[in-house]
Amino acid sequence: MKDIILGLVGVGRIGVMHANNITALNAGLSGKGVKVRLRLTDVAADHARTVAEDLGAEFVPTVADLIGSGVDGLVIATGTGTHPELIRAGVDAGIPVFCEKPVAMNVADALPVLDYVRDNNGVVQIGHQRRFDAGYLEAQRAYQSGELGWINSLRAVTCDMTPPPVEFLASSGGLFRDCSVHDFDILRWLTGREIVEVYAKGSNNGDPAIGDVGDVDTALAVVTFDDGTMGTVSASRYNGAGHDVRLEIQGSNNSVMVGLDAKTAMVSAEPGVTFPAGTPHQTFAERFEAAYRSEMAAFVELILGERENPCTPEDAVAASRVADAAQESLVTGAPVKVALTVTF
Repeated sequence: MKDIILGLVGVGRIGVMHANNITALNAGLSGKGVKVRLRLTDVAADHARTVAEDLGAEFVPTVADLIGSGVDGLVIATGTGTHPELIRAGVDAGIPVFCEKPVAMNVADALPVLDYVRDNNGVVQIGHQRRFDAGYLEAQRAYQSGELGWINSLRAVTCDMTPPPVEFLASSGGLFRDCSVHDFDILRWLTGREIVEVYAKGSNNGDPAIGDVGDVDTALAVVTFDDGTMGTVSASRYNGAGHDVRLEIQGSNNSVMVGLDAKTAMVSAEPGVTFPAGTPHQTFAERFEAAYRSEMAAFVELILGERENPCTPEDAVAASRVADAAQESLVTGAPVKVALTVTF
């Protein structure tokens, strides 16, 4: 039996979720002769010790101690501002790195990280979990197989049931960078095309504090792809019906929608229609529970050399470029061309 030791940095909300998913991996690895063990650290040491004890993991006092202990892979679930330094530390140690999106606070800060990873032959997987969601995978298959024909329009929706704390929003980079970047990534991934222009609008009808920190609670972006195809990306912090993530693809032969199931966060206005009848998802973690598990399993497969990198830092920065353009358009009120001058 081969041990794979994963080192996790950061046990906030998403870090605890990753910790749980890592410890649950062994159920699916028994046939491979592999066992995953978890070591973790966080500046909130008492909380981290408690998480470790609850999961049967090992607490390590510092990041340096964690990396120096001989882990086989590094999982980064800390605040965005720490990502570049931690990615470099993992690359320096010669181990594969999994890092939650984004690579850095902005594209300008991310580009030197890309150079560092490339120059040092680093292996870094970025956490865009929708690439592992069954609905998005099926939509990609249907499009790439030709079943949909050519695409005439795409409509992507991401709406939280309730907003995160204003303290988080103050440093999140804005609704497009924090939330819609997932849609920008999945649109590029699914179509295989680049978004070349964005025109965005936003509003604030909820907590005025969100506007006070320079963000909006609802936004819409019209995107144009490099082949002229049009799409929309909408987002909101206030969707009382539940956590709503959908993608509608209208093709010349057929149409498909991701996220249309019994838990879709809406009701029909048509007489006698009772679908969807399930209880809507409340949070992103619930909506993408299976995708997050598959994402971490993919990281272990990457460590074992059994698969290609499913989401490179270059992929993540390409999506961030679109988010930056959307944020700029939101501020200026004008369409913004997406900077595609850097060749990855």
